[in-house]
Amino acid sequence: MLQKLLPERAFFLGLLFEKAAARHGGVPVTLDRPLDTFPERGTNLTYVDLADVIDDLAARLWAAGVRPTERIAVYKSANFDISLTVCAAARIGAVPVPLSPALSGEIINELLHRLDRPWLVTDADKLDGDLRGVDVTGLTSGVLLAGTRPHEAGRSLVDLAGAPRRAPVRMHPTQPALITHTSGTTGVSKLMVHTAQTLFHRLLPQQVIAWPVRGKERVALCMSFVHSRFFHSLGVFVNYGNPMDILVDPDPDSVGPIFTRTRPGLVETHPNNFIQWEDLVDAPGSPLASVRYYSTTFDAIHPRTIQRLLGASRRKSPLMVQLYGQSETGPISGWWYTTKSAQTTDGRCVGIPLPGFIRVRVVGPDGKPVRRGRIGHLEVRSRGRVLTYLGEDERYRSQLTGSWWRLGDMGYLNRWGLLFLTDRDIDKIDSVDSNLEVEDVLLSRLEELLEIVIVASPSGEPVPVVATRRDAPIDMDRWKEAVRDLPPLTEPVQVRFTDLPRTSTWKVQRVQIRRMFEEGTLPVINRETPVD
Repeated sequence: MLQKLLPERAFFLGLLFEKAAARHGGVPVTLDRPLDTFPERGTNLTYVDLADVIDDLAARLWAAGVRPTERIAVYKSANFDISLTVCAAARIGAVPVPLSPALSGEIINELLHRLDRPWLVTDADKLDGDLRGVDVTGLTSGVLLAGTRPHEAGRSLVDLAGAPRRAPVRMHPTQPALITHTSGTTGVSKLMVHTAQTLFHRLLPQQVIAWPVRGKERVALCMSFVHSRFFHSLGVFVNYGNPMDILVDPDPDSVGPIFTRTRPGLVETHPNNFIQWEDLVDAPGSPLASVRYYSTTFDAIHPRTIQRLLGASRRKSPLMVQLYGQSETGPISGWWYTTKSAQTTDGRCVGIPLPGFIRVRVVGPDGKPVRRGRIGHLEVRSRGRVLTYLGEDERYRSQLTGSWWRLGDMGYLNRWGLLFLTDRDIDKIDSVDSNLEVEDVLLSRLEELLEIVIVASPSGEPVPVVATRRDAPIDMDRWKEAVRDLPPLTEPVQVRFTDLPRTSTWKVQRVQIRRMFEEGTLPVINRETPVD
């Protein structure tokens, strides 16, 4: 069956919905907001509709002058048509570069330089906002406007309606097919070059894992539209013919009514969005009652969140399926949690390295493998590894030891081969064995916490930076009880959840938080002042 679904050992984004429409027909896809360039199509579409949108966009891009092998950056306001534009660019043989709407104009300026005069698809809001002051004309081969609002800086895709449709351009599977960027947790994002072949090697294990839900469950995705993981999630479930909900807004107040209406059986979002979705556990209409499978990747998920979400399901034997991976390598390991096992789970365990697809080893400071149970640097072998960092090949090569890729994470393999994370290399604090473990403990003990990040002060002390539900003041008596048996921490520093700097996948930018704390620019809530 998998051979029929994935016969070419290559994942061609430009053909994804066309093939799915031919195989599965008018399977429904519900959006939480209309497409910016095609608002007239509404929010209730099908595979056939989306294949037509991609074909139409591809024709407009070609009419604008985009040609095979040319790079085309997509930096616009958040919406699903980011991903559809990526597929359309791939359909005509161009190399799409989706850039997160959350990136600043300063970073976009740097990335456009690295891309060496790409085409740019953006919108009027971005041009008047984040891109104000960026020389988009001088840095690109042309500016194309998504959405319906015109702007003097670019040519509107709306004006290219009716452009002749074209047969798809099929590039060689080993040529650059997609360029994505790292999350930017440690500075300016790196640009990663994928091929249709490396994308395939990431898709295959995910297709195998999702076999039990093929065509059966309605799937809801609320994820970054620029991350390679989103395209693989699309690839998995579109290949299988699952009905879908595709959401832009992760706010529980927005998600709840949609889930109550569509009743998805599988939902996937970022771990930090799942923390927010704990508010849906007791929400009107029981929006999580229909969910049989929760799926997450990007980062480890807190045990408390797993327990609450599984407890909200009314399905038989609900599961939380977790994948651990990295943008450069794709999925590395996986694990699942049941209602029972979630009660005793270790939040640092990220499961079993994917057998047959991935090899993991742990090495010491000298680069030599250490014995099971010893903490060290994690390294991995993966066929899905990106080709290079565009414009930074030396930096890319510095993380390779032969065919082993240094992940930048610390952890260990236990005697049964389970993989555990302890910290990022750059986040290690000498007085704390594992920042991540302490954060998990405090989240389990203090349900009012939405987020906690332990960073080092200038003198090396561990500082807990916390955010609470609805920004409620911290109860210091409860805090002192919760930390009584933990490594010594300073008093907590409270910030609003919305003020925590995050990446496009909602990962907290720890380096940025540490820098802001040191500079005194972290927007701290004064506990003596009532919170609005």
